[in-house]
Amino acid sequence: MLTSQKHVFWQALIVTVLLFGAGIFMGIILENWRVNRVDYLYRQSEILLLDLRAHGEIAGSTYIDCETSIAQNLVFADRVFSEAETLAKYEGAERLSGELELEHKKYDVLRALLWSRSIELRKKCKADFHNVVYIYDYDEPTLEIVAKQGVFSRILSELKEKRGGDIVLIPMAGDNNLSSVSLMMELYNVSEEELPVILIDEGVKITELQSSEEIEEFL
Repeated sequence: MLTSQKHVFWQALIVTVLLFGAGIFMGIILENWRVNRVDYLYRQSEILLLDLRAHGEIAGSTYIDCETSIAQNLVFADRVFSEAETLAKYEGAERLSGELELEHKKYDVLRALLWSRSIELRKKCKADFHNVVYIYDYDEPTLEIVAKQGVFSRILSELKEKRGGDIVLIPMAGDNNLSSVSLMMELYNVSEEELPVILIDEGVKITELQSSEEIEEFL
């Protein structure tokens, strides 16, 4: 009887170890697929940004085609925002490595460039779209901050859906140790300690928010 119980125990242990190992293996495969998917999307956005910058360099020596530049910038902004939602969804799942965090940093650099370009277009072309930049706490936020950022994200998504091309919505992490993002934050007086922050047209800073109407007052 004792020998039989030992056999059952070892059999159960082996099955448990195999199932656990299979779960880890499948998790790694799934995360690698997510990373590859995000990296593919990033490379597409990177090419689009390079194309926009090349267009600006070529046209800059002769004239600025404001209408085309503004339209292309809005397309790029919408693409980056959509991919940010995809990345957030993937990051919401259990992560086994730091690869998605690296992809996030790459996107934040793109977002900083998009922000800078949007500011330039508003000045040079007197563009009538509004910059709405959402800078959030990414590295180990408290539960209170997580809840607050959940409200901010929901309200901003509703605003983007409502206003469409009237706004360039740029969400980015403010604590990813990126010099480009840190510089933009310094230029517009945003510190990591006060995150999350919403900046409207680089002039209005919002740290508390209950509805999209509160933002629309400044648009």
